[in-house]
Formats: sequence, structure tokens, C-alpha cells
Amino acid sequence: MPRNPEYRRLKWRAWLGAALCVALAGCAVGPDYQRPEIDVGTAYKEAAPVPGWQPVRADAQAVPADWWRGFSDPQLDRLMDALPQGNLNIAEAEAQVRQAQAALASSRAGFFPSVDAGSSFNRTSQGRPSVKSDVYSLTGAVSWEPDLWGRVARSVQADEAGVQAGEADLAGVRLSMQSTLAQTYFTLRADDAQLRLLERTVEEYQRALTLTKNRYAAGVASPSDVAAASAQYQNSRTQMIRQGWQRAQEEHALAVLVGLTPAQLTLAPSEQITEVPEVPVGVPSVLLQRRPDIIAAERRAAAANAQIGVATAVWFPDLTLSAQGGFRAGEWAQWLTAPSRFWTLGPALALTIFDGGARQAGVDAARAAYDAQAAAYRQTVLTAMREVEDYLVQSQSLVREQQTQQLALDAARETLRQVTDQYQAGIVDYLSVVQAQTSAFSAEQSAISLQAEHLSATVQLIAALGGGWSAPTAEDGVVPAQ
Repeated sequence: MPRNPEYRRLKWRAWLGAALCVALAGCAVGPDYQRPEIDVGTAYKEAAPVPGWQPVRADAQAVPADWWRGFSDPQLDRLMDALPQGNLNIAEAEAQVRQAQAALASSRAGFFPSVDAGSSFNRTSQGRPSVKSDVYSLTGAVSWEPDLWGRVARSVQADEAGVQAGEADLAGVRLSMQSTLAQTYFTLRADDAQLRLLERTVEEYQRALTLTKNRYAAGVASPSDVAAASAQYQNSRTQMIRQGWQRAQEEHALAVLVGLTPAQLTLAPSEQITEVPEVPVGVPSVLLQRRPDIIAAERRAAAANAQIGVATAVWFPDLTLSAQGGFRAGEWAQWLTAPSRFWTLGPALALTIFDGGARQAGVDAARAAYDAQAAAYRQTVLTAMREVEDYLVQSQSLVREQQTQQLALDAARETLRQVTDQYQAGIVDYLSVVQAQTSAFSAEQSAISLQAEHLSATVQLIAALGGGWSAPTAEDGVVPAQ
């Protein structure tokens, strides 16, 4: 078409309208997000220090990301190194993060115009005799809907928060798998210690049975003494068999955690149980930035808040700017000639006048969804606080339990020594020896169980504190929660 003054005026009006739309696009309806408030206090209730436990301090050093290395167990380190690549729960969570990132990219595409192109050929026939006509066309179209009321911006905010929640979920799954692996590993090592104890006990009971049979042959012991010694020996063998298959099951569980079949992983027995390291514990406010589940719940509340804006924007009119141009002719030879050129340019405004309350229902539903997510966030914080308090009191109490159990074990060993001497001197019967042996064996088992329980509680406390993970900050390219 010719470049006449009317065309130039129309073009400048279109550019002016587009510029105005861009300026208005910065206006986003709906409430701006504020993190739901919750008072977590300034200190943990169960923060009283005990010997061998690091007290709670506001400036306590954070738990390191590779927290398991504090247990100084090379085999545990190797299993932890294999966990991220082999664990399928982590792989599933990583895929879900990529899915959320793709949804975010799709939402951001709403800021940009869409460009389409096409070509066609049509043949029509009219009347009798038929008159045939051909139409060749080549078209291009541009369409853009300015984000006047922030619907796209709020959608992007929601999806950004969704990505951040997915990343926190991934960190939570990773921490959960690390915690499960460490606890399973320490249970297996406790099984090793119990098996070593049972092996020694079986040997001692076998010697006691042989001694009792010899005393019976000499006329010093009674048949009941032989029966008691035999029963004690066979019972210890039964316990050793049970402990063996329990250890095997723990080993199978470790194999699956690192992505292997049970036949692909074999761990040699260990000669000792790992010592419990100190765990740095901060103040409750720090927990809000270190627990993945808390961050995920908070980000979902932010996403729900942004969805209120998306629902509110439906009340306002939609403006679409479109332009189309191309060539259309009845003959192929004239297809790309100037006379065959055409173009269209113009805005379109659309507004729903009546919908029976559907839009208001959408806003009400979005607000209710936000209230639900805000409540879920507060509940997640309270649950996290309870878990930290639980594992603090459990871990600190286990320190005292181990101390008193050691005193009981020392006393049981001394009792067994004295009763054994008295039996050999003929002062007491064999039943007293059996009772002393059972008491000493039970005390040994309890000491091992308490050590394993202390290790497990320490791992659970580390996981409850966030396991060395922390929420992304502005330096990481993520705007922190307000």
C-alpha cells in the first residue's frame, strides 16, 4: 500500500498505544506477599547443656553440608557419596523440579507476542457451468496481549515460588535419604557389635556347659545344672542366628538406598561403633531458613498469594494488539506482486459482563487456598520446632542413660566374677551363675543399644535442624521471603 500521511498517523498511534500498554503492564492487581507471621521464641526449651553436648548459642556455627563426615567413618562417607547418583527418590524429586522450571518458562512466555506464518491454496467452484477460481495466499500475523493488570506477572510469581518450593522439596528428599542411610548404617554397625557380643557369649556358655558336664560326671553338679547350662547355650545361639538375618536385611536396605540390588553390596563387619560427634544448635529463628520443608511450605504460601492476583485480573478487560499482512492473489505469477499485498492492524478489547458469579468464586477460592497454605506453613514450623525439642531432650537424656548404664554394666561384670568364683568353690548353685551371666549379657546388650540409639537420635537432630542446607538468598539470584 502507498505510504500516505494517513498510514503514518495510524502507525504512530499504534506505537503510542503499545507504549502506553507497556507502562500499564507494571500494574499488578492482587495483594503483595508477606510471609505468614509466627512467633518461634528466642531459645529452645530443651537447651540445657549436659556433659559431652554442645550448648545452644545464637552464634552457633551452622551444621556443615557434609555433616556425616563428623562421624569419621570412611565407609559411611563412601555410601553418602554414592547416594545422590543412585537414589531413585532423589532422581524423582529432581525431575519434578525440572517440570516446575518448564512451567515457569511457559508462564514467562506470556510477556511476549506470538508470531505466526502460513500459506494456503484454495479452489472454489460456482454456478452451472461451473466457474472455478483459485486463491494463493501467504500471511504473517503478530498478536500481543499486554499484561495490563499483572495476570501474567502474578502467574510468573506463582511459578517462580513453585520452582523454589520444588528445589526445597528436593533438598528435603535428599536430607531424608541421607538421614535414613545414616540411621540404617548405624543400626547395621550395632548389629555387628551385638553379633560380636553373641559370639563371645556363645563361646563362654559353651565352656560353661562343658565345665558343668565335667562336674556332673565327677558327681559335683546335678542334672538340673547341666540342663540350665545347655538351655542357656542354645538360647544364645538362637539369638545369634536372629541377629545375623537382621543385619542382612539392614545391608539390603542400604543397597537399595544407593541404587543397587542387594547382591551388589556387601559390607564387611566393623570392629567398633562410631562415636557421637558434637552438633551445633542455633536459635529457633535460624530454623526458618534451614529446614527444607519450612521453606517449601512458605514458598507454596507465596505461590497461593500470587494466584489471588491471577484470579482478580479476570475482572478487568483484556486488550489484544494484532497485526496481519501478506500476499493474496488468484494466480501464482501474481502472488508476490505489490498489488496483491494486504495488511491489517488494530486492537481488540474484551470484557465479561455477566458470568453468574464465576469470577468472584475464583477469587474466593484463591484466597481460601492462600489461607490453607499459610496455615500449613505455620503447622510445618510448629512441627519442626517440636522435632528439634524432641531430639534435643532425647539426645541429652541418652548421654545420661549411657553413663548410668556403664555403671550398671560394671556392677554386673563384677557380680558375675564373684558368683563364678563362689560356684567353683561350691558355695552357690549353678542357677546363681546363670542369673549373673544373664544379667551381665543383658547389660552389655543395653550398652550397645544405647550407643546405637544415641547415634540415631543425633542423626535425627541434624536432620531436624536442616542438615546443613539453607534457603537461597538474594546473592544466589533468588529473592528471599519477606
